[in-house]
Amino acid sequence: MANPTTVTRGRGSSPSPGHRRKNAGRVRASGMPAWSIPYLLLVPGLLVIAGLLLYPMVQLGIMSFQKVGLAQVRGTRPAEWVGLENFEKVLSNDIFWSALRNSLAFAFFGVSLTLILGTAVGVLLHRLGRKMSLFVVIGCMFAWAVPPVAQGVIWRSLFDAEAGIVNWALNLLPDWLAAPPDGQTSWSGTPWLNDTLPLYIALVICVVWAGFPFIAVSVLAGLKGIPAELYEAAKVDGSGAWHTFRKITLPMLRPVFAVLTMLSIIWDFKVFSQLYVLMNGPTNRDGFNLSMYAVAEAFRPPQKLGTGAAISIVLTIILLIITVFYVRQIVKQEEM
Repeated sequence: MANPTTVTRGRGSSPSPGHRRKNAGRVRASGMPAWSIPYLLLVPGLLVIAGLLLYPMVQLGIMSFQKVGLAQVRGTRPAEWVGLENFEKVLSNDIFWSALRNSLAFAFFGVSLTLILGTAVGVLLHRLGRKMSLFVVIGCMFAWAVPPVAQGVIWRSLFDAEAGIVNWALNLLPDWLAAPPDGQTSWSGTPWLNDTLPLYIALVICVVWAGFPFIAVSVLAGLKGIPAELYEAAKVDGSGAWHTFRKITLPMLRPVFAVLTMLSIIWDFKVFSQLYVLMNGPTNRDGFNLSMYAVAEAFRPPQKLGTGAAISIVLTIILLIITVFYVRQIVKQEEM
């Protein structure tokens, strides 16, 4: 007969302290400290990251110091070590400085307009009702979900010289509001994407159109976390909408804006697919950004993969400098 004082342990019961100590002893007996288990579980993910990111970056760095062409890729000739020659060629080329200027200007306007529009839409979504807010969010996310190449195709068709909606809409406006260029009776046939300035205006519109939904949804998530009591107190004190935004909303969303700004800078600084489609390939050297310049040097005959790798390394260094500077400014503001 079973002892009535004996408790039968079921599957769902929690182990006793003695049982937990026994298991901990087993871990220690295996020679593996308990604190090392979480780090051990991170090893597979770190190996995947190293294989997908670290190894290509190391190879890119090595290639930037070599002369690599089609013969070296095919294996018929060994790669020739040239030291800093690739970097000297890049930095002494006027196209590099033109591409750097284009990249900086585009990133400034693209990031600024994306953040402004995304913040405005995020505040609007916060004020709308639940059903209408969900409807607008779904509509905005359709634009964000469009692949970059498809974004370029859409906006290239809109700015098409002959059948584009932009020229068609401009023709509907009166001449005192939108007069055709000199020597033309209408806007039809205006090649928007052949010149650098109109090309980058179209690129900014394309990137802002596709990027603001992510900013809006992120701002909306941040607004949900701000206590409503703060707005009620500001309303009682007679604070206006703009004053409330500057004194309450903006400071509370500062961590969100810090992350969004840094991500937007990185994304916009290395835009390639949209520009490639709008430009119809690396055809206009004056319209290159650093990503387009790297691809043109690496893959356009004669292939100079070493020079393209050097441009990519310079682009990575510039992004690291911008990121470190921006993060340091954020840390200083938080300390103040």
